[in-house]
Amino acid sequence: MREVAALAGVSVKTVSRVVNQEAGVSSAVRERVSSAVSRLDYRPNLAASNLRRAGARTGLIGALVQDLSNSFSAGVLRALEDTARAHRTGVLATSLDEGVERERELVHDLVTRRVDGLVIMPASTRHDYLVSELRTGTPAVFVDRPPRGVDADSVVVDNASGARSGTEHLLARGHRRIAGLFHLTQIVTVQHRIDGFRSAHEAFGLVPDPRLVVTDISSAEEATRVVDRLLALDDPPTAIFAARNLLATGAVRSLAQHGLRRSVALVGFDDFPLADLLDPPLTVVRQDVARIGRTVGELIFQRIDGDTSPPRHVVIEPTLVVRGSGEIRPTA
Repeated sequence: MREVAALAGVSVKTVSRVVNQEAGVSSAVRERVSSAVSRLDYRPNLAASNLRRAGARTGLIGALVQDLSNSFSAGVLRALEDTARAHRTGVLATSLDEGVERERELVHDLVTRRVDGLVIMPASTRHDYLVSELRTGTPAVFVDRPPRGVDADSVVVDNASGARSGTEHLLARGHRRIAGLFHLTQIVTVQHRIDGFRSAHEAFGLVPDPRLVVTDISSAEEATRVVDRLLALDDPPTAIFAARNLLATGAVRSLAQHGLRRSVALVGFDDFPLADLLDPPLTVVRQDVARIGRTVGELIFQRIDGDTSPPRHVVIEPTLVVRGSGEIRPTA
């Protein structure tokens, strides 16, 4: 910074004002400093600069999502990143892979790095371990899964309502043997989706066949094997409700291998890239990931900026997107 100041013929303080986009510098001086910065390829130490400012911010937030490769997590993270960029803040993102201990270790690591806030898509069922971090002023916003044991901001989807609408869509088309594929039951959102699946049947005066309801499916490959097994039953399902995008992917693969893509109806929970290009295109219960990510970003930066109002719990309604796979009617 001293070299930039010398080249531009100004004080170090003036250079600081220019690189931090502060007021009080004429356009001519600002242009001269910017030219010197470019010529010397000067790159300010943002961490050190931010720590010298009021509030001791680092200009970083930590985001813990379930799987960075999953389209839902990636979509939420991208929208959060766009909001953070507008606040001149970077995002440190990492995957939890449903690991409870991994979650705690990563939270500790991020807090040690003095991030300005945390965004958490938790794997754990209780979050009391965050009490000390929240008390010392590190704000946290929960996404996709609500907090338990602490009171903090959250942005979630009405999972029960979404699962119910997807299942009712199949029931309304005459299906009575609907397979339900669900992720890990330790996750509260999975429990809510199971509730929605069951309540849709109850609305039609039905009870799901327990042989067709499979839980704790952890991957697309496992979902493929599960559907293979269900299709081999003496009385196989005529429709499938896959309560996660990875499970829908596995179901599509199994149906394709058995030549049943146009015979067995399929509705997935969560959209994903190219789902509309399948044959037939996949009917899904879509979560507005961009809106979720933006809302999370707005909440976390309001807290970083000093908002001390009571925690807010935002619930966003998913929407059923009709494309073709969920409209196949039973043949018998």
